[in-house]
Amino acid sequence: MDGATASRIEQNAAKEQAARLSIIASGGIGLMKLAAGLLSGSLALISEAAHGLIDFGATIVTWFAVKESAKPADAEHNYGHGKMEAVAALGQTGLLIVLSIGVAFEALRRLFQNEQHVIDTTSVAIGVCVFSIVVDVFRWRHLKRIAAETKSSALAADALHFSSDIVGSAGVLLGLIAVSFGYATGDIYASLVVALVIASAAWRLGRETVDTLVDTAPEGAVDAIHTALGAVRGISEVTSVRVRPVGRAIFAEVSMLVPRILALERVTAIKNEASNAIQKVLPDAEVTLTTEPCAIDDETVLERVLLIAAKRRIPVHHVTVQEISGRLSVSLDIEVDGRMSLSAAHQIASKLEAAIREELGAETEVETHIEPLEAQGLLGQDADRETHDAIAETIRRLEASVTGVGDVHSIRVRQTERGLVVSLHVYADPDRSVEDVHHAVDQLERSVKEACPNVLRIVSHAEPKSEQALA
Repeated sequence: MDGATASRIEQNAAKEQAARLSIIASGGIGLMKLAAGLLSGSLALISEAAHGLIDFGATIVTWFAVKESAKPADAEHNYGHGKMEAVAALGQTGLLIVLSIGVAFEALRRLFQNEQHVIDTTSVAIGVCVFSIVVDVFRWRHLKRIAAETKSSALAADALHFSSDIVGSAGVLLGLIAVSFGYATGDIYASLVVALVIASAAWRLGRETVDTLVDTAPEGAVDAIHTALGAVRGISEVTSVRVRPVGRAIFAEVSMLVPRILALERVTAIKNEASNAIQKVLPDAEVTLTTEPCAIDDETVLERVLLIAAKRRIPVHHVTVQEISGRLSVSLDIEVDGRMSLSAAHQIASKLEAAIREELGAETEVETHIEPLEAQGLLGQDADRETHDAIAETIRRLEASVTGVGDVHSIRVRQTERGLVVSLHVYADPDRSVEDVHHAVDQLERSVKEACPNVLRIVSHAEPKSEQALA
């Protein structure tokens, strides 16, 4: 079991335990308030008892929602079951709205009809209110901490309820004290305060719940992702960032542009770096990254031509780019299987030319030279000593006629079904250009092939002269 899985299991256990404790506290306090309210006749206390008993039912729903939300994603719920907590919180919001309306209606009815109710402000009623406030303070702080640690909207809803219970119980307490001093309407006004507190809690809870259900991005999350990705090298542009919370997890879907000339391995490395950067600022984020290739501003014509050929898996070389009277001209050699018919090879060349014009402009002049690509997978073996020595002697004799290279060494001669394949190393002046050295090596290879028609191919490796070779 990895660390992340163990952490999720631990957090789920903490959420369930907090929900169970909430059930016990809500039920006990609600029954105590109801008994004290019936004994005293206080509408405010009875209203608070109803509020508490609704909380009791809501906490049971919360407990089931917490257990359900802990289930992993499945075929029908690809993003998991985290929103079950939001659904439970939405149900609690509805109950609070109904309760606040009912309490306010009854209080206003008594107030405007001037109904006189005898209220017994016994020490039991006052004691129940004080005890309720103390218990609610402890369970509010506990639930708030667990909800913050586990990103649980259902537990956050319970914590919000208990904070409203504290204010409501304090209002009831003040109402009872007012009645004991002869202010008969104190209990009615306390009931209105309770109704207002319940309505306020319903408003806050409902707003947060709706935000979750409609996938409102957490505040600052999108900007944080943009800032994090701005430090990742290789990203040309971030085109889209979508963030939504599902329970404690945050799902981030990001689309970005990367230079099309990058190798697949480099693009994968950029995506890994981008994902790590996002998870540093949003540790609970589950990131989905989509990359799209784009042409960068400093992309050369040569790079664009090579990229077009690479996409079509056509080997090319000797790419020449010219500007002729304001018109772009591109010429290149392409390699195809030497056994292929000219008609098939010409189709390949024509399609490549069309693709280059599409990229660089229809007026671009494109010329291709078709060359045979050596057959792959030739079976071979070392040539016999006599053949090897004859080829090596010919090479050393001809190297004297080529200016710019010399000291041929490491000659290998292999016999294949199609002819001899020769490889050799040759020294050249380290200060000469690659173009000059390549020209000299080509000249040597042509001379050897003319002298030895049975040589199929020569692979020459030019290397700069070392101090030892110069000595």
